Amino acid sequence: MNGRVDPRMIAEIWDVICERADNPRPESYTTRLLTDKKGIDKVLEKVGEESTEFILAIKNGVNERTVEETADLLFHLLVALRAAGIDLNDVMKELEHRRK
Repeated sequence: MNGRVDPRMIAEIWDVICERADNPRPESYTTRLLTDKKGIDKVLEKVGEESTEFILAIKNGVNERTVEETADLLFHLLVALRAAGIDLNDVMKELEHRRK
């Protein structure tokens, strides 16, 4: 578990989320989340759902499921940030600040 993680994947996903927000595509799941009639509540429901699924996967010790649910949760957290007008760079700066 000491392997170095490449943060570019998160940056790429963030870029796609921002692209879908700025240039909506009806066939895009991300666009549908960001433009749902419920507004930000739709994305927050998904964050809650994925959080619960993540917790259950960890609790049940199912590693493959935990990895899948973690990916789902991270994605939906990023969409929620964009929906709330929060820049991912601000979150990264806060993490960096806390590390010092």
